Order: sequence, then structure tokens, then C-alpha cells
Amino acid sequence: QVQLVESGGGLVQPGGSLRLSCAASGFTFGTYVMKWYRQAPGKERELVAVITSAGGTSNYADSVKGRFTISRDNAKNTVYLQMNAMKPEDTAIYYCNIIYGSQGYWGQGTQVTVSS
Repeated sequence: QVQLVESGGGLVQPGGSLRLSCAASGFTFGTYVMKWYRQAPGKERELVAVITSAGGTSNYADSVKGRFTISRDNAKNTVYLQMNAMKPEDTAIYYCNIIYGSQGYWGQGTQVTVSS
């Protein structure tokens, strides 16, 4: 069965950095597009970043462009989100996502809080 397990969240000061990881299992990781989403309190879940199966192309929400970098290691079945120059508005639960067999799968999420 498909499993996604996020980790790496925590409390960081404005301007700081965090690196999130999402370990995947239950499918052929290297053949699927992977995505990071986030959901802030009282807001809808929003797409943050997308990376193609081989990692050659990535896209970002305008709000994180130039600060966040998505990457993947297909040998480790893991996708990453490097977050730099963080802002209080980056505070949210971060989720990785895959569309597998026309169904969306989510991990449990990892909390990121940006505060002084």
C-alpha cells in the first residue's frame, strides 16, 4: 500500500531554514511526480512545489519561489523541500502528495512554525 511519511518540521525563526523529507513506499517512486502542499490554520490546502519523476523539472507557488527548493533522491524513495529565508506566513502543516491510480495519497503532515 502507498505510504508517505513526512518529517523535519519544527519551530524556526524568521529568516531561518528547514529541510523537510517525505519517505515513500508502496509504489515505484521514480516514475511518479511528487508534490508538496501546505495548509495554514483557517486556510485551504495549497500547492507549494512539484517535481517530475526524474527530478529534471520543478515548479513553485509564487509565494515560495526563490526561497524553497524541491528535490528528490529516487534511490532513497524520498522527496525533500528545502526552505530558506522563511517567513511567518510559511507557518502551516506541510504534506507530500502523489496521485496513484487516479487516487490522491497524503502523508500525516509535519508542522512548520515560523516565529520569533
